[in-house]
Amino acid sequence: MIEETRKKTFLGFDFSTQRLKAVVIDEEYAVQQEADVEFDVDLPEFRTAGGVVRGERGEVTAPTLLWVKALDMVMDRLVVAGVDFSTIEALSGAAQQHGSVWWLKGSGAKLASLSGDQFLHTQLATCFVADSPVWMDSSTTADCQALEEAVGGPEELAKITGSRAYERFTGAQIRKMFRTRPRVYQNSERISLVSSFACSLFVGKIAPIDLSDGSGMNLLNIHTKKWHEQALQACGDETLLSKLGDPVPSATVVGTISPYYVQRYGFRSDCKVVAFTGDNCSALAGLRLRSGWVGLSLGTSDTLLLGLESAAAPPAGHILVGPTSAPYMALLCFSNGSLTRQNHRDRLVGPSWEAFNDLLQATVRGNMGYMGIYYDTAEIVPRAAAGRWLEDARGRPVDKPAPQFEARALLEGQAVARRAHAEDMGFVLDRSSRVVATGGASVNTALLQIFADVFNTPVYVQDQHANAALLGAAIRAAEVWSAETGTKLTGSEPTVSPVASPYPDAERIYKPMLERYRKMIENIP
Repeated sequence: MIEETRKKTFLGFDFSTQRLKAVVIDEEYAVQQEADVEFDVDLPEFRTAGGVVRGERGEVTAPTLLWVKALDMVMDRLVVAGVDFSTIEALSGAAQQHGSVWWLKGSGAKLASLSGDQFLHTQLATCFVADSPVWMDSSTTADCQALEEAVGGPEELAKITGSRAYERFTGAQIRKMFRTRPRVYQNSERISLVSSFACSLFVGKIAPIDLSDGSGMNLLNIHTKKWHEQALQACGDETLLSKLGDPVPSATVVGTISPYYVQRYGFRSDCKVVAFTGDNCSALAGLRLRSGWVGLSLGTSDTLLLGLESAAAPPAGHILVGPTSAPYMALLCFSNGSLTRQNHRDRLVGPSWEAFNDLLQATVRGNMGYMGIYYDTAEIVPRAAAGRWLEDARGRPVDKPAPQFEARALLEGQAVARRAHAEDMGFVLDRSSRVVATGGASVNTALLQIFADVFNTPVYVQDQHANAALLGAAIRAAEVWSAETGTKLTGSEPTVSPVASPYPDAERIYKPMLERYRKMIENIP
């Protein structure tokens, strides 16, 4: 009798700032079921606003137990959605980057002896020594300066760890805890990132930090893939190494699922748990970027993701160890994205993208030489104060140009900035290059056409799920399982559709604008 081939599915989680999301995909990477929990709405007892608690002097934390209770709820919602957990071969996850979790001594033993009859949050209620500082926290400026000084300055730190010291990065957060709350530091068995903490809940032990998310801490040497000794000494004491544990590649199977889930939900006991990683790293996997492709997330802020073969010290932005086949990934976050586009649309034509796109059509590509830089809020790449700078073809400042020139100057200026900084990180355009766009503004074809022209490469959008980080978590689980078992999965070819192609003269028009942009930002305070 021939045994019926069993359906194979893969589970992904995304522990983001405001909600916990879960998705189940099949062998063709098609979404089967989804569930989510919104922290402020579904867990009001934790009194979060936007998923976080704001303290004094720039402190922003999240109650760690909130995430555990949200997992109990999302698992129950997956049951209601009809998920058959016995079909899940592997799971993985993504989480907001730069948050830290402080486990009380003895927590590892608790994780290893969970009872399937009780909720996770009741069994782990006493496992955390402090609330979790998260990526929005900006209270560690002094610690950043001390860390940079300890390793020989900001450029040296960037060369070693892939980034200058940033307030939200975990190294500075650990240093502040060590300095201001020594009892929390001393009583911690381990310090996890949000991603490795979330992974620990599934694998029944404190899971290792993966190299990709770990390289967003200012503590990891991205070349040797080991913790950097001077950085550790600057941020803690001789116990810090054992509190962090050894980092592992992102494609590591860290174990099989905890017996808790086998008893409570009917998972297979051999279901593999793949290391969890940061949300941006997971988005790179979710966008299925190949060498020479650029991921462009057009949200409140714009994020550029690209795989790199080698790691140069970034003048701006971040270099992380790659979560996929590329050895490294570059991450450039521009704080002036969709919100800035929307503000100027409203100012020029009111709340209509159609009317704004009509303005774009009223002038030519290259905008008769008008170029603009618009920062409604302080910019991260490059680091600059808010302001507005507009020039005509001769490089003279312009106060009040016609609305159509301003509309095009805004969008062309943003696209030119994205390409210029990508090139500064070592990105090289060639014939196989593509831009894969995602995020809310990726529905605006006029905007995508400008990106196609400026990058001189076709722009594509994904046919699948809008949440690249969540989908990336399930895809990583599937791909690591596929490699481990030698099983080819039908969904492993990415599905993207072309939405914009560059005009033949695009490079001739926009290449000179890259140099003009670089000169303009030299004079910005």
